[in-house]
Amino acid sequence: MRVRACLFAALAASGAVRAHHGFGSFNMDEEIEITGVVTDLAFVNPHSWLYLDVAGAGGEVTPFRCEMRSATTLRRSGWTPDMFPVGEEVTITGSPDSNDPAACYVSTVVFDDGSTIDRYGQRTPPVSVEAGPRERLANGNLNISGEWGAEQLVMSDPRGVAGSLVPLSEAAEAAASAPASGGRRGGVPLIAGTAAQRLFIGSVAMTPAGEAAQAAARQDVNPAMRCEPISILMDWTYDSPVNRITQDESRITLEYGKFDYARTIYLDQATHPDTIEPSLTGHSIGRWENDVLHVDTVGVQAGALTRGLVHSDQLHLIERFSLDPATLALTREFRAEDPAFYLEPYTGSDVVYPSNVPYEPSPCDDRSLF
Repeated sequence: MRVRACLFAALAASGAVRAHHGFGSFNMDEEIEITGVVTDLAFVNPHSWLYLDVAGAGGEVTPFRCEMRSATTLRRSGWTPDMFPVGEEVTITGSPDSNDPAACYVSTVVFDDGSTIDRYGQRTPPVSVEAGPRERLANGNLNISGEWGAEQLVMSDPRGVAGSLVPLSEAAEAAASAPASGGRRGGVPLIAGTAAQRLFIGSVAMTPAGEAAQAAARQDVNPAMRCEPISILMDWTYDSPVNRITQDESRITLEYGKFDYARTIYLDQATHPDTIEPSLTGHSIGRWENDVLHVDTVGVQAGALTRGLVHSDQLHLIERFSLDPATLALTREFRAEDPAFYLEPYTGSDVVYPSNVPYEPSPCDDRSLF
């Protein structure tokens, strides 16, 4: 399964951007190894945490906490909480936290039976689906109901300390072609082209008001790191969540798995209400035309559109959803207009596929702030 390129935004001129949530305060130039007994597991977003009691040379016990990937991505990689039963001894190699001597970044886990798994290890195969026509609704509309997820992004170095972010389908090839040294370590990982285009690092020519709002937003933290939704545009594929679509003849509901919220697309309304209270999801109306779902959304409260781009409450979002019967790729093309902030439309596309795990919102708890 290969994701097609998405035409999002120019990347940093250097060609390197911070991957996912970044390495934070972890010192990726150093490697540590600790062996301890599992005391707890926080299987949460935006990062999961494994808690261990680690015995020192003199017998003293130090409680450790070690950061893993988000519960959303771990679950799609086949990881489960029962991999880490309380009382089991595990050995972790990883990187130390520069600010907390009892915290680490997990690169590889060695279990009590000698088996191992790397940070970006995939325990279950990528989704494989049988292509073919889908049964239509009684009124003839295309059926896009089901559970969907963007292709996962992993690092070409499966231990997650070097290399580039690549789609899962390209991971084995990328790992095999990586330099023996493991590539870049300690800095910001390089992003492969397809992956970079899916990170929603966005830019667009802006009005003076937009530039002022953008400058103010740069001082703030990524909303996802506060356990808050970013936008109906970005949250559909950001961090490879599993989403769910339900539909009938009058409406379609899109449920966003990572943050557990939903938006409704009204198929039985030709126009938006005269008065709309601004909200995260706004008001969406849609229509089917030649098996393409056309969606028009207004009334979205001012805020982030992507991780790198803000919008005003005058945002007008236009989306086109189309399903490829041969691959079951559900492509969304979008156009975001904002006369208050943008001098030009922000456009792009993304792709989701039938998910290999069920829709199951994961709790968000930013324990990195503890």
